[in-house]
Amino acid sequence: MKKILFIIGSLRKESFNKKLAEEVELMLAGRATVEYLDYSDVPLMNQDIEFPAPEAVKRVRERVAEADALWIFSPEYNYSYPGHLKNLIDWLSRPLVAGDRQTPLSINGKKVALSGAGGASATTKCREKLTELLTLPFIKADVMTEPQTGIQLNMEAWTEGRMMLTDAQKENLRLQVDAFLEYIG
Repeated sequence: MKKILFIIGSLRKESFNKKLAEEVELMLAGRATVEYLDYSDVPLMNQDIEFPAPEAVKRVRERVAEADALWIFSPEYNYSYPGHLKNLIDWLSRPLVAGDRQTPLSINGKKVALSGAGGASATTKCREKLTELLTLPFIKADVMTEPQTGIQLNMEAWTEGRMMLTDAQKENLRLQVDAFLEYIG
């Protein structure tokens, strides 16, 4: 069974994107194993502490390397991705040894699915910019561009903290699950 590492772009305890990931985890049950990446302790990227890499960075790099695929669930912050998610990707894109740009990185060639729950744009800009970032020539992740799932949260989500998916939204997620399993082989 393939191992998919879920990366949640929100650090909030009751994150809608964590809830979205939990929905997908249920859909993947018996078809793939799922693990969640905790990167809350990864420091801000800083070349002064890059070598040797901090322990938290080593840990997330290992977790990414061990996974068959990644699935990122992210909200949209100001028409883009959250800064802490970008920080994680920055660390994953840095060389493992100073000056060594030849050794593959843990994220190189990694198959990636993107989904998000958010406001009126249903995280469209976030997913576009994540695709652009992840496919840069030195990151070289293999992003599944279609289908992706963007969820526009209803008013109850914002006022009551409850995310309730419609049947159509659940069907879109199921289609993405099936497509991603095929994508990762």
